[in-house]
Amino acid sequence: MGFSTIILSFSILCLLGWALRQRVIIRRLRHPEQSQHAQNLRELAAARSERDSLLNAFPDAFLIADAQGIIQHCNQAAHELLGPPPPTGRAIVETLRDARLAAPYLKCRDTGNPAASRVHLPAEAAPARTRDPAAGESVWLVDAAPIARADGPPHIRILLRDLSAEHQLEQIRKDFVANASHELRTPITLVDGYLETFLESPDMLEDRETTLRFLGIMRKHTGRITRIIEDMLLISRIESSDASSLRLETFSLAECVQDIIDRLESLIRTQNATVRMDLHDPAIALRGDRFYWTQILFNLIENALKQNPHPGLLVTIRTARSATALLLEITDNGIGIPAADLPYIFKRFYRVEKHHSQNITKGTGLGLSIVKRAIEAHGGTITCHSAPGIQTTFRITLPSV
Repeated sequence: MGFSTIILSFSILCLLGWALRQRVIIRRLRHPEQSQHAQNLRELAAARSERDSLLNAFPDAFLIADAQGIIQHCNQAAHELLGPPPPTGRAIVETLRDARLAAPYLKCRDTGNPAASRVHLPAEAAPARTRDPAAGESVWLVDAAPIARADGPPHIRILLRDLSAEHQLEQIRKDFVANASHELRTPITLVDGYLETFLESPDMLEDRETTLRFLGIMRKHTGRITRIIEDMLLISRIESSDASSLRLETFSLAECVQDIIDRLESLIRTQNATVRMDLHDPAIALRGDRFYWTQILFNLIENALKQNPHPGLLVTIRTARSATALLLEITDNGIGIPAADLPYIFKRFYRVEKHHSQNITKGTGLGLSIVKRAIEAHGGTITCHSAPGIQTTFRITLPSV
C-alpha cells in the first residue's frame, strides 16, 4: 500500500467519522430536549468546517456524488481543476467532460464495487486547469468507490490524480535507456569488428600502416564509449542530488575560464580559433559548485569549437549584472544552429552535427543536457539564440547573491 493510498484511506475514515458525528448532531436537533439548539448548530458548523479543512488539505481532486450522479461536495483542488463553474450541484458526467474520466464512476454506480482506471487524454480533452495544446498527452488516475449511508442509497466518492509528470519522467527514463544503448552499441560494434578482423587475419599485423590505422580508429571509438559513460554518470550524479548537496564555494570566474582555455589549447590552436573573456568586472566571483561550473563552461566552449571546425572562430565569454541577476553569455560567430533544432538542443542525445564529416568523432549528445541540469541545480536558467552564419549565444541567468 503506497503512502498516497494510506492518506486517501485516512481521509475517507475521517470523512465517515464526520458523517457519523453530523448524524448525531442532526438527531439532537430533532429532539431539542436532549441538548441546547444553539450548541447543536455550533457543533454542526464545526464538523462541517473540519470536513472541509480535511478535504481541502488533500492535494488531489476529491468529489462526492449522490445516487443520481449530482456532485454534493468537492474539495478546493476539484474546484481549481474542474471549475468554473463550481462543480457542486452539477452532474458528475457533465463536470468531468470526457467519458473516459467518468467511466470508473459509472462502473462503481452500476456494480456497487470500487473501480479505478488510468486514463490517457489528448491535450484538448484534459480538465480545464491543465488544458494546454502544447503540453501534449496527460495521464490521470480516476478512482471511484461507494460510501455507505444508513438512510439511503450510497454516495460515491471520486478521486482524480494527475499522473502526467510521473508518466513523462518514466518516458524520459525509457528513452534514455534506449538512446544510451544505441549510442554505446555503435562504437562497441565497430571495435569488435576490427578485433575480429585481426583475429581472423593475423597476417594483417605485419602491415604496420594498416594496423596503426585500425588501432587509431579503435582508440577513437573506445574514447567515445568512455565519454558517454562519464557523461551518463555525471547526469546521474546531478539528478540524484539537490541544491543542498552542492559543494558551494566562492571562486574566480576568470580563473575557471582560463583553466578551461588551457585544457582546450590544443584544439584551439589546431582550429586557429580565438577564445576571449569580456567580463564586466575582472574580479567577478561565482558562488556555486566549482566542479559543476567547470563542466558547464567546458561543455559550452568545447561545443562551440567542435561545432565550428573551420579556421577563424571567435568565442567570447561575456558577463553583465542587473539589479536582480547575473548574466553570463558564451557567444561564437560560427555556422549557428538551425531554428528547427533550437527547441531540442537541451534534450539528451540530441545532436546538430549534420555538417560534420565521418572522420570527426561525434559528441555524446549529453553535453547540453548536463549544462542545463547543472545550471538549474544552482537556481539559474539557460537559453540559446542563434542567427545561422552570424552568431550563436548561450545566455545563463543567475539570481544575484
